[in-house]
Amino acid sequence: MTATLEIQELKAAHRGTWASGDYAGVAERFVSDVAQTVVARAAIETGTEVLDVATGSGNAAIPAALAGARVTGLDLVPELLNVARDRADETGVKVGWVEGDAEALPFADERFDTVLSVLGVQFAPRHHVTARELVRVVRPGGTMVLACWTPGGFIGRVFKTMSPYLPKPPAGAMSPPLYGDADHVRELFEDAGVELAFETHLAIFWGESPAGFVEYMARPLRAHPEGAGAAHPGGALGRAAGGPDRPV
Repeated sequence: MTATLEIQELKAAHRGTWASGDYAGVAERFVSDVAQTVVARAAIETGTEVLDVATGSGNAAIPAALAGARVTGLDLVPELLNVARDRADETGVKVGWVEGDAEALPFADERFDTVLSVLGVQFAPRHHVTARELVRVVRPGGTMVLACWTPGGFIGRVFKTMSPYLPKPPAGAMSPPLYGDADHVRELFEDAGVELAFETHLAIFWGESPAGFVEYMARPLRAHPEGAGAAHPGGALGRAAGGPDRPV
């Protein structure tokens, strides 16, 4: 499915937002525990061929490589991949890093044993397109584990609060927390031959005070102030924060 000009512009806005600010630092502080849960749920073994979609700074890719997998990490943002390379080098693991779009994965059919995503793939605007791509690249009998925020969780409520103040999303774009809604996910993977299982986990955030937490989360946006206005509900603030995850 060819992306419309509006969808392409939205992705460009997302790319610019993620490229600015210290999102790697935010991910290290708030996303690493979620990534560990995802990798554990995937039951990765030595030699497992793994794809981490929307890997960011190596969210699931690096823990999966530490578990012995042969890992490819894909992200839309080259700046984040540069951070991921440095982190992998520091950790002493080898990962293949690929700049690419979750809506058009640059891999052959049935390429991977396991596909992971930690609070990432949900931001690709057209959920049906990404679901089809995820299924396409997984081998028969393979595994997908996706951690996504839920509409009723903290970040889902943040999106609901922000949405009246943000531009209307282009046709076909969907709000990220919908990827954490069981009925929505069932509809996405309907007739795809996928057996679904759902779990809800709690990601605990902490700060010296509520005001201090808000201040910390606002810093990445200041490096790219147009990002908040350019992105629909599913833009900068969402990726920077965190909340309950729901592996699928």
